Amino acid sequence: MALSVTDLLIGKLATILENEGTTIAGVRHEVDKIKEEFLSMKAFLLDAEANKPKTEGQKLWVARIRDLAYDVEDIIDEFMYHMYEKQRGLHKTIRAPCNLWFRHKIAKKLQKITDMIKAIPERNQRYGVGLVGGSTTSEDIQKLVQNQAESSFFIMEDELVGIEGKKQILMGWLMNDEQHQTVISVVGMGGSGKTTLVAKTFTNELVKRHFDCYAWITVSQTYDVVHLFRSLIRELYKSRNEDFPANLNAMSRIELLELLVNYLESKKYLVVLDDVWDVKVWREIKVSLQDRQLGSRVVLTTRNEEVASKSFGVESYVYRIQPLQKNEAWELFSRKAFSTKQHKTCPTELKSLACQLVEKCEGLPLGIVALGGLLSSKKSLDQWQQVCNNLNWYLHNNSSLDPVRNILLLSFNDLPSQLKHCFLYCSLFPEDYLFKRKKLTRLWIAEGFVENVNGVTPEEVADGYFWELCFRSMLQVAHGFVSVTSLGRPKTFKMHDLMRELALSTAEKEKFGYVYDGREVMEEISTRRLSIHRMEGEIKSWRGMSKIRSLLVFATDMSSLSFLNTLVSRFKLLRTLDLEDVQIDKLPGAVVYLFNLRYLNLKGTLIEELPESIRRLRNLQFLNIRDTKIESLPQGITRLLNLRNLITYRYLGTLYFKVASGTKAPSNICKLQKLQRLSMIESEGDTSRLIGNMTQLKSICISNLKERDEIDLWVSIQKLTLLQSMGLMASNEEEILPVKAECPPLPHLKKLSLVGRLQNVIPWFSSLHSLTTLVLHWSRLEEDLLPQIEALLNLTRLYLCNACVGEELCFRKGFVKLTRLELLNSASVKKITIEKGVMPNLQYLWVDGFMELNTVPLGLEYLSTLQYLGLKDVPMEVIRPIRKGGVDRSKVQHIPEIIHVFHENLA
Repeated sequence: MALSVTDLLIGKLATILENEGTTIAGVRHEVDKIKEEFLSMKAFLLDAEANKPKTEGQKLWVARIRDLAYDVEDIIDEFMYHMYEKQRGLHKTIRAPCNLWFRHKIAKKLQKITDMIKAIPERNQRYGVGLVGGSTTSEDIQKLVQNQAESSFFIMEDELVGIEGKKQILMGWLMNDEQHQTVISVVGMGGSGKTTLVAKTFTNELVKRHFDCYAWITVSQTYDVVHLFRSLIRELYKSRNEDFPANLNAMSRIELLELLVNYLESKKYLVVLDDVWDVKVWREIKVSLQDRQLGSRVVLTTRNEEVASKSFGVESYVYRIQPLQKNEAWELFSRKAFSTKQHKTCPTELKSLACQLVEKCEGLPLGIVALGGLLSSKKSLDQWQQVCNNLNWYLHNNSSLDPVRNILLLSFNDLPSQLKHCFLYCSLFPEDYLFKRKKLTRLWIAEGFVENVNGVTPEEVADGYFWELCFRSMLQVAHGFVSVTSLGRPKTFKMHDLMRELALSTAEKEKFGYVYDGREVMEEISTRRLSIHRMEGEIKSWRGMSKIRSLLVFATDMSSLSFLNTLVSRFKLLRTLDLEDVQIDKLPGAVVYLFNLRYLNLKGTLIEELPESIRRLRNLQFLNIRDTKIESLPQGITRLLNLRNLITYRYLGTLYFKVASGTKAPSNICKLQKLQRLSMIESEGDTSRLIGNMTQLKSICISNLKERDEIDLWVSIQKLTLLQSMGLMASNEEEILPVKAECPPLPHLKKLSLVGRLQNVIPWFSSLHSLTTLVLHWSRLEEDLLPQIEALLNLTRLYLCNACVGEELCFRKGFVKLTRLELLNSASVKKITIEKGVMPNLQYLWVDGFMELNTVPLGLEYLSTLQYLGLKDVPMEVIRPIRKGGVDRSKVQHIPEIIHVFHENLA
């Protein structure tokens, strides 16, 4: 973590040296010198990151570097804050002597830290502290984890729950008739039972007899391919009761490779590569496992989705291991926790606590087994309550939970340094919090976690970080079709409870962040980030509050404006302030003095206006006032020249024409040249003409459009060459939406939302080859829309609300990538038809407000991939035939989830 902190500081100092040359005059030399010191130190920290420090001296050395990096950040920010305050105050000429004194003071502080950094190596040498040599903690953990994996072969069948069906799937893939080599990947987070499942499949006698030879190799993070080849040879020979070559240990890599290729030339083999962390392993080892078309199989277990999803150049299957069902989790827990009880049943007085603890494990078998084993020795209600209240402490201090901690720490330790901060940041959110990808990545950017990459935007780099955490099973997809994006990607994610407990401990220990739940009595705070989950009374003044860089408030009942204002004023160097859903009706006055602020989230508050003094937040990059009571933006907003995202709309619902309200903006809003997302502003005066000046825009939504805006609007859109998402909304439901003109090329447009009346089907729809989402709301088209859009090859989501006024919707062909179809609010459509072969990938179908419908949509039986069918406010005559026993039940029985919603007065 010290490396991550140092990296952030080096990046910050480089930015200051590059962009704030005038401001830091007088201390530039010291800033430059300290930056060079930290650059030199980085090499040593890389060693520390690779060889986790074991001795107390080593740990102290690394912690001291981290603290010094924080101290430098404080001094630099304090200096920048002072200069900002002076610029707001009297004329610089009057203040010059004061400024010189302050620069001298800061220079002395920086010099002192430089001296302290230089003294560290000398002190380490004096007391014999080093970071090299000896076994490392990381290696110890890997060895323990490998021992755990090997013990999977010896788990008794009665200790396993929910494994039989999974085992049958794997056995089917292993023993099918496919003669080409097949690779089977089993993927899931650490402790999810991957190795146990594969071990129980591997040791099955039917499986063994199906192959001529077989081998199980544990790869781990720090593998040696020559060692893997030797282990593979030993295991293969052993499976046939043959003696391996006596000179095996003396063979070179090429000799081992030749031996393997020749030995397997005429054999049908099964090879398991357990715990694969990197696709490079397969690239290096696959040369020895050639495809002789004899039906050979290779099985990989991995935590990394990227490894599992890799196209290996052969037939491949991916099995994504799922958490245990609630009843399975309870059964497994009961077997371990109540092993001495009759029928292994839970005593009544412990039932409530036992349920809470099982829920904490979220279906993770390793966590359930370890926790059950720990609690099997706890007999009283008080002892169980103690474990429940202090699970975090037990995870770090009780040997019964070592297997869980080791497995999960291995995943954290393997993260690149820049991702460790991003991961720990997730632990600051409440338990079971559903993350939105965009919100999280914006916070990371504002915090300075995202490195600069030439030719790539910070948002794109942060997106890469996010998906990397998901691929590594550090974040989990929150299941459900409501949380799928326009690109067909998951939209909401969560952090496993046990993973979060470990991350919280690490964050607190590393002074990265702290969660306050209102219960602790604190006198000092030494962390950089504070997350308030619950308030009981008011927070008193703590020492160290000025060091806080991030304040996240989830105590939404914090309605005292004066208290919040006092709180914010103590955090004068804040970079991020998140007050989402906090019930305040006015922006705390202290906020506009947070010169360092990059991220301000006021979504869902009761605030009615932003002050003109908002202009002072010159470093602000992200401002979210969605679903507040703010109807217009002040003129001062145009002074926020670093703003990248401005989200201003108020969502009203889909029942009527007006789905959202825009916000009035100053006419010179176009001065915000760095703006990438603007959603949504009202069109007034020259708005349609001026938005073309914001050429960095990737996403824009405009409301209150009139037919007369057509020419100016499309001249502006032609200049927005980076546009990926566009939403246009007419001023009222009778106004013709100004989109008749020939459309300029929009090669990057992925999402298009049109709200308002259309006179005709727009001919340029079919030219939008990158489009993934099309939303048409209240279009009321009389002609058939579908032939114009059926050939859009990348369309994954189609939303039509009162879009057509005909009596039939017929999907005759195309829609090859469509996964989500939503049809709403039609007073005229009597029949919906989906021809055979259309929408071959559809997973979600929602039909809502079709009271004239005569029958359930025709062709549902052809939609073999459909997972969810929702029918709301349709006649009961449509529903009855598909209920159990109904005449059309067979047409929908392949759909896992069918929902029918209706109101009593419509039934």
